[in-house]
Amino acid sequence: MDSDPTKLRSLAISAQDLVAAAEATADGSDAVLRVTPPFSGRMRARLHLVQSGDADDDTIHLAPSTLLVDDAPAYPTPDDTADELRDDDAETYSVERHRAYHEQRVEAWRESLPSHVVDSVTPPAVGHEVTVSLLGP
Repeated sequence: MDSDPTKLRSLAISAQDLVAAAEATADGSDAVLRVTPPFSGRMRARLHLVQSGDADDDTIHLAPSTLLVDDAPAYPTPDDTADELRDDDAETYSVERHRAYHEQRVEAWRESLPSHVVDSVTPPAVGHEVTVSLLGP
């Protein structure tokens, strides 16, 4: 088994895994995109929830935020969407309206996030830039 991460040149990441990791992180979970040995030039990073005792030194963990450009939209919190709804003079606030509006905003965020992925990233364990390829819509 090749445990040399410096061989890594390109990462493939599912758009669905990246969105799920970013959303889980916004909700307070320790979600990462994980690359596991054996390492080769092209690898797949997959969604992983870090658990206590998850001490495998050979894996590479990438925070979802490191895979997104700086101007990527922030996850819409319930407080944010409530404020937006209350500030809209054309809408009347209600719990039901807020729930529906929040669901719409979260879905729009999920759909837009894949268009904010970086072209490359430099994982500390690798020590050099690797290209990032997004899989799926």
